[in-house]
This record gives sequence, C-alpha cells and structure tokens, in this order.
Amino acid sequence: MWNFFLMCLVAFTLVSIYLGIRVVPQSKVFVIERFGKYTRTLSAGLGLIVPYIDRVARKVNILERQLPEFPISVITEDNVEVNLKTTVFFRVVDASKSIYRIADIESALETTAKSVVRSAGGRLSLDNLQSSRDSMNQEIATKLIEAAVIWGVEVTRTEVTDVEVDEKTKESQRQQLNAERERRATIATAEGAKRSVELAADAQFYQAKKVADALRVEADAKAYSVKVQAEADAEQTRLIADAIKAEGQPAINFEIMKRQVDSIALLASSNQTKTLVLPTDITKTLGSLEALIETFKGNKNV
Repeated sequence: MWNFFLMCLVAFTLVSIYLGIRVVPQSKVFVIERFGKYTRTLSAGLGLIVPYIDRVARKVNILERQLPEFPISVITEDNVEVNLKTTVFFRVVDASKSIYRIADIESALETTAKSVVRSAGGRLSLDNLQSSRDSMNQEIATKLIEAAVIWGVEVTRTEVTDVEVDEKTKESQRQQLNAERERRATIATAEGAKRSVELAADAQFYQAKKVADALRVEADAKAYSVKVQAEADAEQTRLIADAIKAEGQPAINFEIMKRQVDSIALLASSNQTKTLVLPTDITKTLGSLEALIETFKGNKNV
C-alpha cells in the first residue's frame, strides 16, 4: 500500500514538473493565464509556471510579418479613380495587448491602412501620386504606427506596390506623354539653333579680334620702324653737323654733292628708266665731288 502511494506521489511529482516547465522558441512568446486572468509573458528560453493553476493561453509569433497585398480604391485630387495595391509589414511587441485589446490584428491593420491611404492619396494629383510613393509610404507608416501602439503591434514598413488606372486614363497619360516629348524635342531643337547662332557669332567675334590684333601688331612694327629710321636720320644729321662744324663749307658742299650722286644712282637703278641723259652740270658735279674727296684726304693727311 505504501509502495503504491509512493509510486503515485513520484508520478504526480514528475508530471507536475513536466507541466511546470515550458521551453519557449526564439520566434515566439507564451502568454500565461492563472484562473483565466493574464499574469505574465514568457520570453524565449526555459520558463517555469505553476502547474494545474497557470496555463499557456496563447503562443504568439513575434517574427515580422507581411499582410497579403490588398487593393485600395482612391479618388485623387484631380478626380481620377485609381487602385493602390498596398502591403504592411509588422511585428508583435506586446503579446498581451495583441490578444486582449484586438481580436484580429491583420484585419484591423488592413482596415486602418485603407483609411490612411485614401486620406493621403486624396490630397495628391495623379501625377504626384505616381511620383511621390516614398513620401506617401512614410505618411502611411507614421499614422499606422500611432494607431497600432494600443494593439501592442509595431508597424515596421508600408509599401504602395502599384498604382492601377483604367484604360481611358492610361490613354490620356499616353497622349500627355507624347505631347510632353514633342514639347521637349521642340525646345531642344530651338536651343540647338540658338547655340549654333551663338557659336557662329563667337567665331566671327574671334576672327575680328584676331584681325584687330594683327593690325595692331603691324602698326606697332611700322611705328617701331619709323622710330628706328628717325633715330638713324637724327644720328646722320648729328654726324653731318659735326662734320660741318669741323670742316666748314667743304663739308656742306660734299653733303650736297653726295645727295646729288645718290639721286642719280636711284634714277639709274629704276626699272622704268631705259635711257638716262645727264647734263654737263652733272659731270661737273662729279668732278667737283672728286676734288672735294681729295681735299678731305689732304686735310686728313695734314
């Protein structure tokens, strides 16, 4: 009798230990109730409960999940009806709230998302709706996060995956796109013609500038030549003046005769001169020049 009682006690103890130990997976938490009332939440790992009194009311998945993609009918600011395909990513952060505050989390999130998306999309035109998905996703996520806090749920991300419009709207968009392309092509052609005219004008300006630079260089060269010639003439005049001062009237006569001889040589070398007739005075001039040269030589020897 005592052995049977002892065996029953051992079996009861083993069963109680088994019922009091709970191993919680990493991806879940266990919600514990005592006599039907929530007491605590067991996190991942080994957990202990009071057997026969406590029980695991719910095993809650805490991994991030995604709602199935659902369409939302939206009337845009410019009165175009579109369907926005949307999905929501979320995870449970407070298991007790997700059980005791809401019956169906996914349905509640979908309903709230539809309301938020309709409100956000109704403030945008069709063009802005298609080009402003990032800002719209951010707005939807912000409002959903505020609404989901009381359910113990964290909304991690929302996505407007597609914008669907009817065939008439698509055709209007195609016509608008073609008109925009033609407008851009016209603008590009006009800008190209404008640029061509600008380049031609720049080329003419550059050519005129180079011609002006060449004329300026030529003028500078002529001015320099005149300056050098003037300096040479001045030096020659100074030398003649010194000679006149030193030699007197013979030097004057010599210079005059020398210039006459140079003139005769210039006439003789001209291509237009075929026959050169010299008067007898010229031969006298040459003879006088020879005499003056002899005189100068004699003066120098003295």
